[in-house]
Amino acid sequence: MSSVLHFLILFCFFCFSLTDGVQLMVTNNCNYTVWPGILATAGQETPLGGGFVLKSGQRRVLRVSQNWSGRIWARQGCTFDHPTGLGACQTGDCGGLLQCKGLGGKPPATLVEMTFGTPTSPQHYYDVSLVDGFNLPISMIPLGGRQDDGDGCGVAACEMNLNVCCPSSLEVKEKGMVVGCKSPCLATGLPKYCCTGDYVGEKCQPTVFGKLFKMVCPRAYSHPYDEATGLKTCTAPRYVITFCPST
Repeated sequence: MSSVLHFLILFCFFCFSLTDGVQLMVTNNCNYTVWPGILATAGQETPLGGGFVLKSGQRRVLRVSQNWSGRIWARQGCTFDHPTGLGACQTGDCGGLLQCKGLGGKPPATLVEMTFGTPTSPQHYYDVSLVDGFNLPISMIPLGGRQDDGDGCGVAACEMNLNVCCPSSLEVKEKGMVVGCKSPCLATGLPKYCCTGDYVGEKCQPTVFGKLFKMVCPRAYSHPYDEATGLKTCTAPRYVITFCPST
């Protein structure tokens, strides 16, 4: 094959990737099985019915449309009945279903949130969020992308295991082991932690818990108004979402 023809094939593939949606390469780097959950924004199509199993070392490629938005998280310690798809998970459970079918994950769960453009802008927005608590490390890395200003795209991640430094008042335990770390809002329901009542908007400031999460995971969204450092932007044809990226 000539070098010119090879270049044209690669160029056409790249253009096809840009115009034919976005690839999400979901990878399990944990040393145990996880069950990814998917929740699309209302009106959007949900891949694979909203959930699937991913064994240690496995990767699954999902394709979503341009302008797709939603979230992905990992469920841990699940047991499901194969004929019915019914069961339960230690963390991130979505109504006891293998395929979440429009249900979100029960906190605490580390979330990857994304919006791949809007009708008026091609810009992609994405983050790893600890606002609903933490259950395992996650990263989201763009491949072959750029920001509108031409600079490289940011990595959204919480690569450290927050469970090992979770304050005792926020711990979720299973058989004596910490399997999740609640958000302070979930644990207390207090307005200053939930950014409600007198703590809406600019009055919602990082708490001691939010500062702890930010110190351990500086590239994650640590509280409800953390856009300045937590929200990433890019325009890329594909992204790698990795559970336990630093394992």
